[in-house]
Parts: sequence; structure tokens; C-alpha cells
Amino acid sequence: MTNILRISIASAFLSMSVGAGASTSTPTVDELPILKQETQHSVAAKRVSALFTRAHYKEIALDDALSTKIFDRYLSSLDHNKQIFLKSDIEKFEKYRTEFDDALSKGNLDIAYDMYNINAERRIDRFKYALSLLNEPFDFEADGDKFYFDREDAQWAETQAEIDELWRQRVKYDALNLVLAEKTWEEAKELLTKRYTRAIKRLQQAKSEDVFQTVMNSFARSIEAHTSYLSPRNAERFQMDMNLSFEGIGAVLQSEEDYTVIKSIVPGGPADQSKSLKPEDKIVGVAQNDDEFVDVIGWRLDEVVELIKGPKGSTVRLQVQKGATESKTMSVVSLTRDKIKLEDRAAKSKVFVPDSGPHQGEKLGVITIPSFYNNLHADVKKEIDALKAQDVKGVIVDLRGNGGGSLTEATLLSGLFIEKGPVVQIRYGEGKVSVNRDTDGVVAYDGPLTVLVDRYSASASEIFAAAMQDYNRGIVIGEQTFGKGTVQQHRGLGRIYDLYDNPLGSVQFTIAKFYRINGGSTQHKGVVPDILFPSAINPADWGESQEENALPWDSINRANYTTFSDSQSAVDVLTAKHNARIMQDPEFSYIQEDISEYNKNKDRNYISLVKSERIAEKVEAEEKQLKRTNERLARLGKEPVKSLDDLPDELDEIDPLLTEAANITYDMLNTGKYAITQN
Repeated sequence: MTNILRISIASAFLSMSVGAGASTSTPTVDELPILKQETQHSVAAKRVSALFTRAHYKEIALDDALSTKIFDRYLSSLDHNKQIFLKSDIEKFEKYRTEFDDALSKGNLDIAYDMYNINAERRIDRFKYALSLLNEPFDFEADGDKFYFDREDAQWAETQAEIDELWRQRVKYDALNLVLAEKTWEEAKELLTKRYTRAIKRLQQAKSEDVFQTVMNSFARSIEAHTSYLSPRNAERFQMDMNLSFEGIGAVLQSEEDYTVIKSIVPGGPADQSKSLKPEDKIVGVAQNDDEFVDVIGWRLDEVVELIKGPKGSTVRLQVQKGATESKTMSVVSLTRDKIKLEDRAAKSKVFVPDSGPHQGEKLGVITIPSFYNNLHADVKKEIDALKAQDVKGVIVDLRGNGGGSLTEATLLSGLFIEKGPVVQIRYGEGKVSVNRDTDGVVAYDGPLTVLVDRYSASASEIFAAAMQDYNRGIVIGEQTFGKGTVQQHRGLGRIYDLYDNPLGSVQFTIAKFYRINGGSTQHKGVVPDILFPSAINPADWGESQEENALPWDSINRANYTTFSDSQSAVDVLTAKHNARIMQDPEFSYIQEDISEYNKNKDRNYISLVKSERIAEKVEAEEKQLKRTNERLARLGKEPVKSLDDLPDELDEIDPLLTEAANITYDMLNTGKYAITQN
């Protein structure tokens, strides 16, 4: 059961397949392989259908309504941005809309392969057109020219001229990005020629398994957000990942359109330590040591992974386009590869002591927990003992960026802060509810407790934070958490008696939901902090609630537990003091400015193709960052810098959210509302 009940945000290895290298010749459509379903795929499709309808937490009917969902999702996976198919193609595909349920139950997926093969032809045509656009340089000062990068809700193009215009914008956007990265037109042309030609060659080298994986994931994700099919190669990678040891940069990557996107950062790894990479950042170039960058836009995910991976101690440089919540600027991040091992990402503690202000010299303990790994509770117990030996007045448990891990550890960690009682409830598909409890009757720490969370805190993090909140054991502060309250099981499709030439892969599917001890689910809503920090992201626009077909929020009966003393009056006082303080805090002023900027631009689905406008935007962003940097240095009593290349190390230590968490904890010490006495 322990292996079954491992929980995390990220679904493993989406849309990965066998890669291909660069080419200098342009293949013709006639050279495309006509892909067909292989023998083992029929059996795999029937086994997946039977397994999902029999064992999934969600009751599933393989009918026309589900077929429509699968059709739409599969179509989106083939042409998410509506820049490959014409409206006439879509009209021809409509006859398949209600046929996917029968195709899956019978194990005959010819309709999916038909749609894929037509898509491949159209893609070849599009990339050949893209290559033709490189014959002459673009006019990068054409007034008002724009690239519409988000066309998910757009209409399908009706004419060839319409779709040609979409690709003119795309190619010009690609070229302008290279020119802004100080490439000459000839260098940009050479890079784009290689990029588009490589895309054509990848289409030539596609395999039947690629199509099968795409359609089976369309099926799985039409059922529920964390249900997926893993191809044989990706199933092998999943098992390697479960061994929790690999060498690299410590980031989970995902393919989105032509980009390799950072899905999450592994706490404690090189990417995390760099402080320069965040989820949603796009990796557009990779270089080994001081070598030239290799352009990886349009590469398959496994190709990029292989390029980034390397032995411990070696250096890799990444060319990164910043994510959606920041300006679309390019940066270069240099990382030293290291051995990433879950056991090495242990909880750590430090003593927070203000060097000025009303709480000067008063000690707080900060315990940072990067993930819920095996034996976490024992490590945290040691950190608690070390902090108690230093006579800390309160403890902050920092769960920011913690995507989850072991359910058992979430229960054991909670037990360090309560004497005994329920921690989390689990409901299975048949309606059976089990309760995980702390039963040892021992409290490792009975003092004031603050739990710091953000929108990346998920699963096991949410279980712990919710338990502390429901018991009124501590105060939860930060952003509303991710909202993943489901449990997945991994199961192979193969049987010992199978004699197929190729293996069948595996699936992950949801078997249970988590519930707080107060009866509410962490699904969708996550944990709403007692004191919310300002955030650029509206909770309704983030997390599980944005996952298509995510299971809904619901509730069950309250578990039997006794709360600590009522804390609402104390929270009201703490909130008022927090709000007054951040009104005067320059760091929170920066956060508010960034929120305003984000809200102003979040619905904009285009980017300028005018070079001078893009340069002006970049200069403005850099000047803004330099101004803030020098204001921070002035507050630290340091000399200003003239360039962002000259940043001193002291700036890396600035963490306004942790500092405010400490301020709230100091305020809490004065209320006396968070002693260990239970009612």
C-alpha cells in the first residue's frame, strides 16, 4: 500500500517519444510513413478500457459522450493552436466524433491513425512553407505587426491564405527572437532552416507507438486529470524515476507545442539552487560548458532531456525564455550537474534572528521541507531538537514549492506537532473511508507554529497544512495551495503469457481522494491560508481547478478530533497587523507592482513583431530590475551597481515572504493563542 499511496503534482513523462537529429535536405510528403496500429496496441487498448471502467475512482461509461471528449482532446493534441488543419479538414473528421468509444472497446484505432497521418501531411506542408519564408529577410519595423501565440479559442482557418498568414507571423517571431539574441539574419536563417528541417525529419521518423500514446492519453485525460498512459519507453523512465536517483539539473520537463517547458523544480537540485529557473520557463537552447548553444525549439522532449543530462560535476548552460508571469525575456543560466537523490533533499533548519527592529535578537526556527520523502519525520524531529536547544520562541515550517510525496510521512510529520488523533481521511471508489492517524501520544514540538505555503504546495503538503489548520494547531500563511487531493496507482499492462514483439506499456489512474479531518476535500480548493499573501495568480486561474476533467470538490463526514483553543480572534488581529506592515514594505510594493503588470497583460494573446518595440520592452524591464536592485542595496548600506551582471551575493538572501512570515509569528507570540492546550 505504501507504494500505491505516493502523491505528487506532476504526471510522468507526457508526450515523449523517440527522437531524431538535424537534416539539411527537405523531405517530400511522399516520403512520410503511413502509420498503422501494431498488433500489441489492440490488446493494450482493450486492457486499458477494461481497467479504467472497472477500477478507476470515477465511474466511467465508455459511450458517445466520452467519445466526444476524446475526439476533442485528440484533435487538440494534434493541433492545439489551430495552425495546422483547415476548417475543411475538421469537417471531414466530424464523422469520427462518436466512434472513439467503439474503437477503444474493440481495440481498433484506425480512425486515430487516419487523423494523425493527415496531420503529418499538413505539418510537412507548413514547415516547407516556413522554409520558403526564409528566402528574404523580414521587415522587423513593419508597424503594428503581431504574433498571436495563443489561438486555443480561435476559429479554424478557412482558407490557405489565412493559415499562411499565421505561419508568416510564427516564422517572423522565431526569426526576431534570434535577431534580438544578437544573431545576424544569415545566422538566424541558418538556425531556423535547421529547426524546421529537423521538424520535418522527426515527422518522417514517427512510429506507431507515438500515435498510440497520443490517442491513449487523450482517452485517459478525458476521464480525469491525473490518469495517463505511459508508452513502454516512458514506463521504463517512470520506474527509473521511482528509484529517486539520477544525474542532471533537477527539473521536471514537459513538452508543450514546440517548446520544452519546466513543469517543476526538484528542491535542492542545481536548478533550485540557481534561483534562476521557475516552472513555466521555456528552454530554447542548450550548450555544454563553453560550447555554442544548440537550438532545441521543436525538438522532441527525450532529445532535449538527453542533451541536458550529463555526469556529476559537468556544466550545462540553458538559454531560457521566461514564463507567463514574467516578461518574455531571454536569459542564460549556467548549471553544474549533480547527483539528484531524494534522500539528499533532506529537511533543513536555520535560526532566524532579526538584527534590528522590535524583535531584535529574538530567535525563530525555520524548517524547510522540500518534499515528503521516506523518513522525513525523523529528520524533522532532529531539526526540532536542534532548534529547541537554541531556545527558539516559535517555528516556521516552510512548504513553499513542496509538491508532495509520501502519505505516510504527511501523517508522521503531523504527529510531531499533535499528541494524537486523525490527520487525513481517504475515500476509495467503492465509498470505503479510511483514516490515517497519529497514535504515539508524543509531541516533539508544542510551541507556536506557522506553516508557510504557496501555489506550488500540493498533496502531502496540503494534508499537513490542512491538519494544522483544522486542529487550530498553527497558523497557515501564504498563497492558496495547488489543490491536488487524489491518489494514483501505477500498473503495467503486460501479462506473463504475452508473446508480442513489443511491450504494452503501463497506466497511471486515480484510485482514491483525500479529505481533511473536517470533512472537506483538498481537491480543487487546496488549503486557503489563514492569512493570504498578495499573489499575481488568482486561485481560480491556477492549480487543480484548471486541469481539465479534474475530480470535483466535495466533502464527507467530519472525523472525530479535538481542536486546540479557538484562534479566529487572534487571526483577525494578526491579519490587521500584517496588512498595515506590508503597506510600508518596499518589497511588497514590488510584489504589488508586479501583480498590476501581470493583470494588465495576462489576457494579451499576442506579442509585437516590431524590433524597436521589443527592444524598448527589454530595456524597460532591465532598467526596472536595476532600479529595484540598487534600492535594495541602499537599504543594505551597499554601493549601487551599474549593471545587472554585477549583483552581489547578499541579494540572494532577500526573502520578503519568509521575513513577513517571521513578523507574523512574532505577532502570534504576543497573542498566546497557539499554546499546546487542547479543548
